[in-house]
Amino acid sequence: MMTRRNKVVLLFFSILTLVTYGRVEATHIRAGEIIAMRISTSSLTYKFSIIGYTDTGSNVIFGGGEVDFGDGTIINIEEGSQFFQREVIIDAEKQIAYNVFEIEHTFQAPGAYIVRFNEKNRNADVKNMAHSVDTPFYVETRLLIDPFIGTNNTPIFLVPPIDEGAVGARFIHNPGAFDIDGDSLSFKLVVPKQYKDREVDEYVDPNDPKFYGNNYSTSNEDQNAPPSFSIDAITGDLVWDAPGLLGEYNVAFIVQEWRLILGVWYNLGYVTRDMQIIIEDTDNNRPEVIIPDPICVEAGTLIDEVIRGIDQDGHQVKLEAFGGPLEFTTNRATFTPNDVFGNQPLSGNFKWQTECSHVRKRPYDIQFKVTDNPPLGPKLVDFKTLPITVYAPAPTGLSTTVQTGRAIQLDWNEYNCGNADKMQIWRRVDSYNFIPDECNLGIPENSGYELIATIDSIKYTDASKNVIYKTTFWDDNNGEGLAPGANYCYRIVATFPEPSGGESVVSSEVCDIILADAPVTIKVDVIKTDRVNGQIKVEWLEPFEIDPVQFPPPYTYEVFRSEGFDGNQNEVSLGKIAETQITDTGLNTADLVYNYRIDLFINSGNTYVDSSTPASSVKLELEPGLNSIQLLWDANVPWSNEVQSYPYHYIYRDRVDPDNPDFLVLIDSAEVTKEGLQFLDDGEFNGVPLDEMHNYCYYVETNGSYGNPLIMSPLVNKSQVVCAEPNDMDPPCTPISFKINEGMDCTEIIKDKGCFFSDYSNLVTWELDLSSECEDDIASFNIYYSQSKEEPFVIVGANETGNQFAHEGLDSFKGYYYITSVDRSGNQSQPSDTIMYDNCPNFVLPNVFSPNGDGKNDVFSPFVDNFEGISIPDFDLANCPRFVESVDFRVFDRGGGVIFSYESGTGREGSVNSILINWNGKTNSGIELPAGVYYYIAEVTYDVLDSSKANEVFNGWVQILK
Repeated sequence: MMTRRNKVVLLFFSILTLVTYGRVEATHIRAGEIIAMRISTSSLTYKFSIIGYTDTGSNVIFGGGEVDFGDGTIINIEEGSQFFQREVIIDAEKQIAYNVFEIEHTFQAPGAYIVRFNEKNRNADVKNMAHSVDTPFYVETRLLIDPFIGTNNTPIFLVPPIDEGAVGARFIHNPGAFDIDGDSLSFKLVVPKQYKDREVDEYVDPNDPKFYGNNYSTSNEDQNAPPSFSIDAITGDLVWDAPGLLGEYNVAFIVQEWRLILGVWYNLGYVTRDMQIIIEDTDNNRPEVIIPDPICVEAGTLIDEVIRGIDQDGHQVKLEAFGGPLEFTTNRATFTPNDVFGNQPLSGNFKWQTECSHVRKRPYDIQFKVTDNPPLGPKLVDFKTLPITVYAPAPTGLSTTVQTGRAIQLDWNEYNCGNADKMQIWRRVDSYNFIPDECNLGIPENSGYELIATIDSIKYTDASKNVIYKTTFWDDNNGEGLAPGANYCYRIVATFPEPSGGESVVSSEVCDIILADAPVTIKVDVIKTDRVNGQIKVEWLEPFEIDPVQFPPPYTYEVFRSEGFDGNQNEVSLGKIAETQITDTGLNTADLVYNYRIDLFINSGNTYVDSSTPASSVKLELEPGLNSIQLLWDANVPWSNEVQSYPYHYIYRDRVDPDNPDFLVLIDSAEVTKEGLQFLDDGEFNGVPLDEMHNYCYYVETNGSYGNPLIMSPLVNKSQVVCAEPNDMDPPCTPISFKINEGMDCTEIIKDKGCFFSDYSNLVTWELDLSSECEDDIASFNIYYSQSKEEPFVIVGANETGNQFAHEGLDSFKGYYYITSVDRSGNQSQPSDTIMYDNCPNFVLPNVFSPNGDGKNDVFSPFVDNFEGISIPDFDLANCPRFVESVDFRVFDRGGGVIFSYESGTGREGSVNSILINWNGKTNSGIELPAGVYYYIAEVTYDVLDSSKANEVFNGWVQILK
């Protein structure tokens, strides 16, 4: 006997048998959907399954509808169709049959396509729509085809869409949606349709009051609330609690599929299922299926679970299981007994031997269904979903070896799961002990670990087709070198290819210490907050592990200060000193972050030896909320500020001491190893709510460590003092004196640049409004840019401090800009005036060339500073072609006939040379022209914003010399 599961497999995946049938006027369709599966890797060919569930009591058969593929192709499935069809009777008593048409279709280009199926008619007497027997049946599926997202198949449904329920009894159904690609799925109710963009007439939800009597307010199963009808967006459980009137009801929902790509969720499309619920009147009670708790196992584990079905009426029950693992072709899960009635309580056994190929990011959802078998009336059901997560084992054998040049080499064993494609390398300073949670994979939040690299786990395949796995990594901090004195700790995680994804348990931690043979910074402490007279204290240790014979003391140090968390912006030297500390003064510690580097010298400061790793001050940011202020802080330092030995950072605030409200006192602490570098002040520490009429000031004291027993701990550093008001909604002042490139014309900027220069940038500058009502309120600036009037403005510089921003990486100068200021509450000012900055186009043609094959001046083209890679000496760069989009060039004979024509432009020849003409002195037919004077017209289009300067016509002559 064919089991239900085998019928489902047959329905969706078999090659169907050709059926000949007569012309019909209508079909009695109960339910249906459209499924798409990619069947080619070399073309955009898909197999579409047009699925209908029909009323076998009708004398008509499935067919006579129309399939629209959304690309202009429409197929009529009518009499004499070449397509295949199979009808499978699934319930003779209820007169229900499965029907499937399978059609292959090739799209000509990527895109988003809505595939539609429409056919007459639905079956009669559907309660929640008007005249169902005369209402067409319509479903649609949206399919996104995009090389960026990879292969995409739609979800399939493993549970048939027709179920029975009883008046007054809670109804539950689950479609058993499974996505072979491993994409995430979500569920949403929609109204059934009869045509594209047209819902069925007079549709009402099944829980509409019209289907209930006077007791609507207590018509749920427990008789204590109104009835409800909903679908769970995550699990897909469709619940109607509870039906009020017997009959047939049609409802519809869409299953959307989502894929996470580079941190962004993309909607890949949806499948619409139109389904039918048959409600009868009965005294029968629903059975219940009992399943285990969610399962989370390491690949290679045998899952062996008992599922039970019970029925309070004592009727026989049957158990069924649906889910992707039950459909696999290898290592398939099994469920026994399946689709067989037996005495209750009935036990079923679910078994699945997992393996590495089953690892994926999302759980596998296994739907278990129990159906009772009363002597009279409808068979009632219960559904429950068991999520099963299969994760990968932890990488093993991780070890470290300190290398010269402040580097550490990592080595590990070949990974057990060959289908893993990447290995993540995680690093932090100082050890962080934790026991990995198998069902909460990855590095714990706020552990201080940083992902420093993701490498291919497969190195290459040799000539014998052997896969060589990469088992080593060299960490030199991207060429900058690791910090001297720091104890670096590592863990690795194996990851699996998208879209299914998945990852392993993290490896054990290994650590190693870099030799402290250079200065070791231990303090960058803000001791005074001010915009003009701020102060920072910097301290460091002498290189206590340096070779004193090779580098004999005494040592001299040169301190360099730069703006920002890292880099060398506005770098200045604070001079050479013999001490190991300095107080830096005259700073804007209120708005700016500073980082410091210590250079080591010997021989009375004349011979450079080495440098410390730069360390920045702590920057505190405030985000006002409703009667509260959120504190966020950060620093870029070579030690760790998230240390299990010293897990607390301390919060200081004013308006606490009633005798001295301006004095900042310790109010609380943040356990940063659990909460991260943040703290919410809502007045809870003393039970006094924050007052929106007051300005509150704060600083944070951090505790850190190098994890090296030779370096004292904790390392204590303070942030700047910063103030904010709760409930602050007032925008700051608008920036003033906003300029692009300080008024310089682009001709002046590129006057010394070669003809093929392409590294463009614009310097945006503005002035700080130092008026009393504006100065203290502005924290940063946002810079907005649009390349043309047609394109929207986007932020190219967010939360910039200071008074300038370099907009780099441009393909030209042109663009529109405006700027806004942002206060500490995140409020944004009104935009400044919009400024346009334009390109400076140029195009100069010669009046002579000599196409004689001597390699000199052989072609006619605009002046350029090199020809075929050979530079032209004493070239005047003012003649370079600049910002030319296209050239339409024509040469005429003395009678005015065109003897040579040439059109250029990016996208035609596809390179910068496309505007250079490079005419070789021949006609369009390849005939070499004699020496003489020829007239031409060159119509040039420039890449500029000013439309009045966008086009120029050159009427000139050129002499051919032989």
